[in-house]
Amino acid sequence: MPDPEVFSDDALLLRFARGDGQAAALLTQRLAPRCVAFATRMLNGDRAEAEDVTQEAMLRLWRHAPKWDANGSARPGTWLLKVAGNLCIDRLRRARALNIDAVAAPADPAPGALAKLEASERLVALDAALAKLPDRQRQAVVLRHIEGWSNPEIATVMEISVEAAESLIGRGKRALTQALVPRREELSDG
Repeated sequence: MPDPEVFSDDALLLRFARGDGQAAALLTQRLAPRCVAFATRMLNGDRAEAEDVTQEAMLRLWRHAPKWDANGSARPGTWLLKVAGNLCIDRLRRARALNIDAVAAPADPAPGALAKLEASERLVALDAALAKLPDRQRQAVVLRHIEGWSNPEIATVMEISVEAAESLIGRGKRALTQALVPRREELSDG
């Protein structure tokens, strides 16, 4: 296979659909880390669940590959995060219904880069505030302010209008501000 940098995500997905396993590996390397990070935020820091969501979303992408429309409006990364977001919301709803929160998840003994970052007090406070947002607001805020997506991309992923995405982001930001302002002095750098 020529230099992987010359292939777009669409091209790699289409190559996979024709049986190119190396294209699948390259596309996974590109898309999976971002999907895990997004799902971890959506799932209140549960990296194991986020990895499961990412695996399921990637499997769905591979199953969808033969039908992929490279000229369509969605890109593989956008499509993947849309699926991952829906899977996260489903898991959050099931967890609430089953009251799984009462059962502590086993800790991963190997601290990764994300675990080191989450040790920071500010990140812990942000995660706690994010967890209190309604699912759709959390999804919009994470996509916009943590993943850096544009409002039109968020609207596509969430299957809503750009205006509705902006509204969710705005309401989510206001709720985060309200939750974090009382702790401003405690969380400041100095």
